[in-house]
Amino acid sequence: MSGGQGSRPRPRRDIYLRTIPLDDARAIWEQTCARLRLHERLDSETVPTEQALGRVTAAPAFAAASSPHYHAAAMDGIAVRAADTAGASQTSPKRLRVGVDAIHVNTGDSLPEDTDAVIMIEDVAEAGSNELEITAAASPWQHTRLIGEDVVATDIVVHARQLLHPADIGALLAAGLVQVQVLRAPRVAIIPTGQEIVSPGEIARPGDIPDFNSPMIAARLAEYGVSVSRRRPVRDDPDVIRQTIEEACEEADLVLPLAGASAGARDFTAEAIRAAGEVLVHGVAIRPGKPVALGVVRDTPVVALPGYPVSAMLCCDLFVVPALCHMLGIPSPRRARVTAVLSRKVASAAGSEEYLRVRLGEVSGRFVAVPSARGAGLVSTLARADGLVVIPALSEGYPKGAEVECELLRPEHEARSTILITGSHDVALDLLASEIHSHAPDLAVASTHVGSMAGLAALRDGFCHMAGSHLLDPQTGEYNWSYVRQLFGNEQILLVTLAHRQQGFIVPRGNPKAVRTWEDLARPDLQFINRQAAAGTRVLLDSHLARLGLSPDRVEGYHREVHTHLSVASMVENGTADVGLGILAAARARGLDFVPLATERYDLAMRPETWESQLGRALARALESQWFRSQLHDLGGYEAGETGRLQPRPPA
Repeated sequence: MSGGQGSRPRPRRDIYLRTIPLDDARAIWEQTCARLRLHERLDSETVPTEQALGRVTAAPAFAAASSPHYHAAAMDGIAVRAADTAGASQTSPKRLRVGVDAIHVNTGDSLPEDTDAVIMIEDVAEAGSNELEITAAASPWQHTRLIGEDVVATDIVVHARQLLHPADIGALLAAGLVQVQVLRAPRVAIIPTGQEIVSPGEIARPGDIPDFNSPMIAARLAEYGVSVSRRRPVRDDPDVIRQTIEEACEEADLVLPLAGASAGARDFTAEAIRAAGEVLVHGVAIRPGKPVALGVVRDTPVVALPGYPVSAMLCCDLFVVPALCHMLGIPSPRRARVTAVLSRKVASAAGSEEYLRVRLGEVSGRFVAVPSARGAGLVSTLARADGLVVIPALSEGYPKGAEVECELLRPEHEARSTILITGSHDVALDLLASEIHSHAPDLAVASTHVGSMAGLAALRDGFCHMAGSHLLDPQTGEYNWSYVRQLFGNEQILLVTLAHRQQGFIVPRGNPKAVRTWEDLARPDLQFINRQAAAGTRVLLDSHLARLGLSPDRVEGYHREVHTHLSVASMVENGTADVGLGILAAARARGLDFVPLATERYDLAMRPETWESQLGRALARALESQWFRSQLHDLGGYEAGETGRLQPRPPA
């Protein structure tokens, strides 16, 4: 991301050379890596074997010694001459003299001279002060490890261009190799661009952006044993960017400018690469990540990564990692994949290949993929994602329930152990997730905020384990049950109470516009921020407007929607809205004032088999824990008197 004051005005140049399909961009990049002979560029160096984890071998490593280098006992027992044991049986035991016919050995001991077998100590009986009795003959070399059983001196232990794993380190040391020849670590230079970029920890003024992209990309590349140098941010000046790239190309094997390759008025990175060398690709038909630029400067590959963090990480995996693997002579990684069903419809603009972040969980024996928010700047969605679903360029998306292939970002067993909670937002769900994970580390919680009605519908359709709901029936005063009957009929559904909580108006400190009642929402001087349709908070609002005979059109901002209570509070905090409807905990979290209006019950709906499963037991323990209840109290606006209670189903 580029911008900020002080940049020199420049005439607009080519925005994109040509936006091309991903497969074409990959082919061009692969051909470029081959043309530059990247795989021949890295010198070799010798390092201690114990420090070689994650490095790539420069040449085959030949064993300096056999392993084991002596005939060894493989069991605790007695070493014998197999010939001396011939004929021993249960009906005709044989006696051996200790120290003459039988010598005690422990696992790993060198076999005594003139012995060729070991009898396990469990198969030996005492038969006097100096004799042992056996009831089975030993075969030659049984329970022994012969010289070179594992590795014979001069054997190849590891091959050239092999990425060293922990077992390789053990094999090398067992073969007497305390040093190993590896390729020099590739040198990668990361160049953040934009005078708005500030180092992590610095005070960020409005318009400033903390530089979390550089450390994130550096951490990704560290998995390949890369030596990363992170330059100081460069201001938005094409000459300065060009000069910095040229200097980096003199020292590094791969140069990664960050941001400035898009179509903004101060995006000069592609122009700078072109001025210093050549731009091969500028614009790839992918989302996120379209403005990536691939080029060469002084025979050094340059990848200009987009400024948005999700785009930067995706393009790093698509173009930077393959270039490094080509340089190291190792195959590019391929993540595991699973088949999953989408929990909701996903629309996508045709023409670009889209990488959709998803949370995963196993519900009723099948993987369910829950789409995350899609903004390229939402790095938290990438941090929480379990996988990626690719929407082809010629597709306009997938319908709800579609089977899709999902590329895993986490191990499969973690996805299988994830509790999917879909429905109404509540800040207590994050506390609940933390408490569940602290007592059951193999379990995780993924909560998705789609509103109470949509959550119950997802539960009905088998797209989640639990649905969070606080839907008030204005006719009966009941919470949730009438809606459960509508969606599930006579199917048995359980409601487990998370908490009772206060709903009310979230307003700026001091409540400067004196918002007090539902009727105030119709005032022309108030800007309201609403929750999405079918959210329990929206249902509460609509029921009160209907009771008062107020048309929603009289509420300024009624049609502006956000999906969480914290988002409502944020909109009030930053002055976008004067008032929103939400919970006290959200107002407190943002230092805002609160006008209480109602106390409501928030339940988790689920099927009985879920409540009786490991997931349900973990949930029950968390809801009953003193830590969770005390945290609810500290949030403000919560009552835990019924927390963890199974609500009795009232008669229809």
